[in-house]
Amino acid sequence: MFTIYHNPRCSKSRQTLALLEEQAQQTKQEVTIIEYLKTPFDVEQIKQLLGQLNCSALEMMRAKEAEFTEQNLKGASEEALINAMANTAKLIERPIVTDGNKAIIGRPPENVLTFFKR
Repeated sequence: MFTIYHNPRCSKSRQTLALLEEQAQQTKQEVTIIEYLKTPFDVEQIKQLLGQLNCSALEMMRAKEAEFTEQNLKGASEEALINAMANTAKLIERPIVTDGNKAIIGRPPENVLTFFKR
């Protein structure tokens, strides 16, 4: 089973979802879609995803968003960045796909195909 943290207004997120659904259908796996702007992450969920992504909080963020600058996040601690993502879901890079153990950021959308190359 796969979960995609999705923003339907984002073209890359839509492309990733289409690729994921196509591959999941071929392998008879389910896809759960969570619109993370409507259902924001809490701090623990962000930490779990960071572990699955094996990346820093900054690597999981959209540093070009106005909110990043407005909140003075450049050079902020890992904890401050995680709290900022929990409070401002728009700062989270999209889309993120997880199989429950590993997660991938779908930029480019083809990144999601690594789940199926086992």
